[in-house]
Amino acid sequence: MKVATWNIHRGWGMDGRYDPGRIISVIAEIGPDIMALQEAQHYVRRAVPMLDPHRLAQESDLVPVVVRQEPDHQGWRSNVLLIRKGLKLRGCAEGLRLGGWEPRGAISAWLETGCSTLQVICAHLSLGRSRRIWQAERLLEAAGGDGTPTLLLGDFNERHSNGKMMSMLSTRFSRPSKVATFPAPWPVWSLDRILADPASMLHDVAVHNTRQARRASDHLPLTASLSI
Repeated sequence: MKVATWNIHRGWGMDGRYDPGRIISVIAEIGPDIMALQEAQHYVRRAVPMLDPHRLAQESDLVPVVVRQEPDHQGWRSNVLLIRKGLKLRGCAEGLRLGGWEPRGAISAWLETGCSTLQVICAHLSLGRSRRIWQAERLLEAAGGDGTPTLLLGDFNERHSNGKMMSMLSTRFSRPSKVATFPAPWPVWSLDRILADPASMLHDVAVHNTRQARRASDHLPLTASLSI
């Protein structure tokens, strides 16, 4: 199973163009089964979908999960979680409030993969260090402790793999692979992460660095293989 995360910069590319259709084209390049997007909602008109759902389904075979708090919106607090049509969502996903100035949030969903249940948590964390530490605690609470395989991915806004926030998350999840994703034209910082519990189910974490991806957003997509 292929998973990915990407901050799509509200649809604005590095060439100054607003082009959500280009975002869909890059998603189709990646071909994921599960994909987390950040900055994927209009800040003012949140009920208006940024990504054309019909084109998204046609080109990538992905659909946005329904979030219980806002079932008519395409996402929650700038996060959108996409899953391949064949995957079954157990109930509605939950939107998590993570506070912060913007404010930040996360989506928690349970998927039936055919052989087991997988919890997926996608998040966009704050720029401030102290707020990120509090948000990490909230994410650990949301992950629970019943032994269900869990995937945590998103834009963590943390440059250092050994920082306090990442150390907190590593008590439950795998140590993140340090793969630079920002800024897109010359990536030097590993702001985007994919983590898993158990760690053994995560493989081949890599950046999706194509010409189209470098233009479509200020971040590059991060991908990985998941074996449940």
